[in-house]
Amino acid sequence: MAVKKACEMFPKSLIEDVHKWGCMKQTGVSLRYMMEFGSKPTERNLLISAQFLHKELPIRVARRAIELQTLPYGLSDKPAVLKVRDWYLESFRDMRAFPEIKDSADEKDFTQMIKAVKVRHNNVVPMMALGVNQLKKGMNSGTLDEIHQFLDRFYLSRIGIRMLIGQHVELHNPNPPLHTVGYIHTKMSPMEVARNASEDARSICFREYGSAPEINIYGDPSFTFPYVPTHLHLMMYELVKNSLRAVQERFVDSDRVAPPIRIIVADGIEDVTIKVSDEGGGIPRSGLPKIFTYLYSTARNPLEEEMDLGTADVPVTMAGYGYGLPISRLYARYFGGDLQIISMEGYGTDAYLHLSRLGDSQEPLP
Repeated sequence: MAVKKACEMFPKSLIEDVHKWGCMKQTGVSLRYMMEFGSKPTERNLLISAQFLHKELPIRVARRAIELQTLPYGLSDKPAVLKVRDWYLESFRDMRAFPEIKDSADEKDFTQMIKAVKVRHNNVVPMMALGVNQLKKGMNSGTLDEIHQFLDRFYLSRIGIRMLIGQHVELHNPNPPLHTVGYIHTKMSPMEVARNASEDARSICFREYGSAPEINIYGDPSFTFPYVPTHLHLMMYELVKNSLRAVQERFVDSDRVAPPIRIIVADGIEDVTIKVSDEGGGIPRSGLPKIFTYLYSTARNPLEEEMDLGTADVPVTMAGYGYGLPISRLYARYFGGDLQIISMEGYGTDAYLHLSRLGDSQEPLP
């Protein structure tokens, strides 16, 4: 298939505009600011929010579109990456074509437009994974370092774009759930989210293996703090799923009952820390640096058999396509937290998920 350059698919003026906007300064916001600003979703506040996004989103999208066209090792020419590039250029075009937002009617139209942009980008992660996977087959691991740094920037930026759009769209919800401000839950119970994520991960484990280890959760059930439940659910689901798989595979032929996975929630002054602890045999020390690199997975890659450019729908399996841990760490870092993995080979692994309790760190802007 002949590679279509962006200038062949899109007008020259649009490409020039992308480069102009890609040089502009991004503006980060904090969780606390999103929460305080969104707590009064008046028409005036929604208008201010839309006007901010009208200027901010094209800058962020332009930066990624430029980077998608200048990737090393021919990655920019992979069909899957070209498709992602086109999504970014189409979204930039739609945002730039939208006129100045002057009143509530404009704001409502703008909200519908960015909602459509968010849907367009739903499958960016598996599509990029497919492109990198196509490249990876003929590459050595040293080469992937540069790709890894790009993917970190790319996915971190994507988390931010989707958070800003989702937050603005959700502020329009006429019947928001109790204690929510857009995507943010002002009284989120980490114990409850951990329990829900654990149940989801166990059901996948049951489906794949026919059984699943027990999960014990320790902490104060009444403790709450402001956070984005969907982000925490995604991170917890990934960590618990990894632990379940490790334990299940280690004890599958054993006479011993598989030991439970332990989740401990600790509420500190600066951080809420959640530890996921398993006895799944651990990871060799030589393998630890690899676990946060993209496309490192000890399991069969579902992308290779079950995905095509038309759909980009990735099947849900116990072992993903090697993106779960690096992307979970980006979600943690987006609001000032982090994710650390400590392993004892021959015994098990402890994952420490740190979530910033203060909520006042600015978005990291790659």
